[in-house]
Amino acid sequence: MVTYNKNRVRLALLATAAASGWTTTVAAQTADPAVAPPPVAKPAGDARVYTPADFARFAPKTAYDMLVQVPGFSIRSADEERGLGQASENVLINGQRIANKSGGALNQLQNISAPNVERIEITDAASLGIAGLTGQVANIVVKDVQKASGQFEYSPTFRAHYAKPAWFAGSVSYSGKSGPLDYTLSVKNNSGRGAFGGAIELFDRFGQLTERRQEVYHSEYDELNTQLKLGYDGPGSSVGNLALAYVPYWGPVYLRDTRLLIPSLEEQSRLITNKLDGYYADINADYTFALGPGRLKLIGVRHWEHEPLVQNLIFDYDTTGDPSTGTRFGRDTRLGETILRGEYGWKVGKNDWQVTFERAFNSLDQKGSLFELNPDGDFDPVDFPEGTGKVTEVRYEGLATLSRPLSPKLDLQVAAGAEISTLDRVDDDQEARKFFRPKGSLTLGWRPAPGWDASLKLRRRVGQISFYDFLAQPKLSEDRENSGNPDLVPPQSWEVEGEVGRDLGRWGKTRLNLHYYRVEDIIDYIPIGEDEEGIGNLPRADRIGFESVSTFQLEPIGFTGAKVDLTVGREWTKVKDPLTGERRPISGIRTAWASATIRHDIPNSQWAWSAYAQYNDYSRYYFLSEIQHNLDLPYLVGAYVEHKNVMGMTVRFTVDNFIDSGHRVTRTVYDGYRDRTPINYISRQNQLVGPLFNLSIKGTF
Repeated sequence: MVTYNKNRVRLALLATAAASGWTTTVAAQTADPAVAPPPVAKPAGDARVYTPADFARFAPKTAYDMLVQVPGFSIRSADEERGLGQASENVLINGQRIANKSGGALNQLQNISAPNVERIEITDAASLGIAGLTGQVANIVVKDVQKASGQFEYSPTFRAHYAKPAWFAGSVSYSGKSGPLDYTLSVKNNSGRGAFGGAIELFDRFGQLTERRQEVYHSEYDELNTQLKLGYDGPGSSVGNLALAYVPYWGPVYLRDTRLLIPSLEEQSRLITNKLDGYYADINADYTFALGPGRLKLIGVRHWEHEPLVQNLIFDYDTTGDPSTGTRFGRDTRLGETILRGEYGWKVGKNDWQVTFERAFNSLDQKGSLFELNPDGDFDPVDFPEGTGKVTEVRYEGLATLSRPLSPKLDLQVAAGAEISTLDRVDDDQEARKFFRPKGSLTLGWRPAPGWDASLKLRRRVGQISFYDFLAQPKLSEDRENSGNPDLVPPQSWEVEGEVGRDLGRWGKTRLNLHYYRVEDIIDYIPIGEDEEGIGNLPRADRIGFESVSTFQLEPIGFTGAKVDLTVGREWTKVKDPLTGERRPISGIRTAWASATIRHDIPNSQWAWSAYAQYNDYSRYYFLSEIQHNLDLPYLVGAYVEHKNVMGMTVRFTVDNFIDSGHRVTRTVYDGYRDRTPINYISRQNQLVGPLFNLSIKGTF
């Protein structure tokens, strides 16, 4: 989650740091990192290798700080799906996939100090014996002998309008080793803030203004993640890991609007509040040991979550003085997941084999409640059986993977297997449903010439469905109720991805990714019953697109210490609308995106600055009684200034949204199903978000 804020004490911190001698650090240097050559990979077999010296100009504090500066490399985080399944995170540590539910490799990299990194290897996924990966993969090699160290970051965020500051965003961790035991203790507060405000105008089907609203919205989210990770070497070549996590979270939401009806000039007001105070906990354990000709890795995961949510909506009739009306929706949800997984790998000649088996049990137990506000101001309960239920799934997956070189320049990986699952709505009278889904992939990695690499992947993928969609989930802020659908089935897809990379030497790196997905049983909004709507399956959809990621070093043109990162992407989708039968885009898909960032590490100083611009566009949501286009900050321009040695710390101050991009929503709401009823009203809003500020102080101890 990315947040943007501002800290009131930044001026005092800057002044203090300046007084302590920011400029004097230059004289103490024996070399100037800012004028060091930009990161250029050294070939090592089939991999491109970067050493810590390649990143000296950025003054990294952690392994993660190094990884984000690898030219032309895009980090893909792990899919948030049930079970562990095939790998999706394109980052390894010491050649191993980090298969857990506690943040994966990216979380661990933020707790590894930069001096403990040996090197970063960028290699092709097809050359690895790990199913699921595609394109370029980063392997962070950590030193065998590590020095005990800690990292901290304080990153308060602040908005100029509406939102409450996030004063306590930040993290601290400490890692060490005692004999065969290594340990990491970390505490991180993930904070998110959202806020906007301004006018909303409503029009009838003839374009006549019927209502004006003034709205203020703000939400706060804090997630306090406490983790303990233990690793044990031995006996022999055996390795074991244990990770424990406890994470309470809080997510209040406030929305208030005042309304002026036209032409009656009647005034009304509406207040919506959400209360969310929950927690989740994880236990992740794995043990790897030699067995026969190979190695066996056993993995166990247990996850608990309690998510109590209360939403209140109250209407006040300010002009008429009529009694207030309102609704309360409550949802007390408990989720659980248990995973047992085994991975056995061995090598025969040039062939790397791996066989995996996984059993995952998932459950959702929700107790829903609905209330209506009476004239006395109390909430009376309303029958709401469709909001209560229990959903379980037992899933088995088996997969065999073969990886081998076909020639010095061509690698092959083949994975084949299947998934068997039993999905049950426990509290109804329907029989549990069983599914058999074949899955697998074929991946080729090709290095046709020095500086070039290419990959091609064909995959049969089995998707997942949200258990929440089995039960009714009212949307009070938009006066819409999503009915539960017990007949949901998991989507499946045939996917083709191709990627080409070009190493430009001292000029940088560029990559182009192309993809085509043919999705069966895609999840979208469908009719339920005679006049209700909910989440369901549509027969088929198509997705085709591309993304280009490039890093260009500007030193060859005389701009020492500067680089530009560029990303451009586009995706086209189509699906058959369940009401009209016409082809339209998939609901809520990102259809176009672009970003450009320039960073300059100023020579002969510890200063750096950056400026950037981003653009994102999304397709409309096609509800059955509404079409909605929601764009939050579609354009974003920002900049930061950074000092890399303030008493050993890196201090960065960021300002975002220079061009005052807003919160844009257009809603076309119908009297009923949109293929057979007229438009009820059209609402338009382009509301103020304002500038976003962030202060980051990072250091080690």
